[in-house]
Amino acid sequence: MNKRHFIQITAALAAASAFGSAQAQTAVKFQLDWRFEGPAALFLQPAAKGYFKAAGLDVIIDSGNGSGGTVTRVASGTYDMGFADMAALMEFHANNPDAPNKPVAVMMVYNNTPAAVLALKKSGITKPADLSGKKLGAPVFDAGRKGFPIFQKANAVSNVAWTSMDPPLRETMLVRGDIDAITGFSFTSLLNLEARGVKAEDVVILPYADHGVKLYGNAIIASPKLIKENPAAIKAFLTAFAKGAKEVMASPADTIGTVKARDGIINVALETRRLQLAVDSVVASPDARKEGFGQVNPGRLSLMASQVSDAYGTKTRVDPKAVWNGSLLPSAAELNVLPPAKK
Repeated sequence: MNKRHFIQITAALAAASAFGSAQAQTAVKFQLDWRFEGPAALFLQPAAKGYFKAAGLDVIIDSGNGSGGTVTRVASGTYDMGFADMAALMEFHANNPDAPNKPVAVMMVYNNTPAAVLALKKSGITKPADLSGKKLGAPVFDAGRKGFPIFQKANAVSNVAWTSMDPPLRETMLVRGDIDAITGFSFTSLLNLEARGVKAEDVVILPYADHGVKLYGNAIIASPKLIKENPAAIKAFLTAFAKGAKEVMASPADTIGTVKARDGIINVALETRRLQLAVDSVVASPDARKEGFGQVNPGRLSLMASQVSDAYGTKTRVDPKAVWNGSLLPSAAELNVLPPAKK
């Protein structure tokens, strides 16, 4: 074999190896629950740092327009995985018992629901009991509104009147005085109120998690098809995600650039605050530290299934065993990602 042939063969082998590596990348289409805002850094960081690719995955991350839509799109096969509210996932299961491809939660990220009731201090509302007889507002599909009957029962609130509106008008109507209080994600509605000229100290926030409602929040979901055909891909995704999420929680300000890279018009300072609020309130919450990041407590999940069945008026009862599969979670060491507790 002459030198020329040797070089040609070596080049061909290198090309074949590169082709093989490219072929080995498993494509995963992933949809977020909402726009590219602060909390999206939890997913965009591992993508930007190449953790998904190093795990053999070619991950495409798209923005969403609500958890309900994300669940539906994973169920339809349009997306392989997604990020969605556990209550929305439960509702889909119970209302579509015969659906062939019902998504399943494989990792808990928001250990507590971000849902909260927010009011202005000048309203005189300081505690849940003060909501009795008041006018509340939220979009009809808002997670806090749909779960309000659970909050209402836990806090003996009565005679609430609801006003519906599109999401952009929720905080505006509160500021104008058209309604007495709103439901929404705490870290989203607070910043929206500030953007409308309200000072943070003039806002009363009643988080569901602090008032007897221990609902889980957003989880990473996957299609049963992917779980059956390529469970290793899901485990690889979750491991890479956990690695990136640890970096995000350790230093939100240093990782918010990944969100800016996807949506150039975001307010970096605002989204950094939103990310930090999300981490502090629902990701690294006391309940998450107690149960362990990524995991769920079976008893708590069963109670939530029962509460969602009642509050949402689902066609069938939610089966907690059908909505959760924790068998693909990374090791305990890889799930040790929460930052030190603040004193």
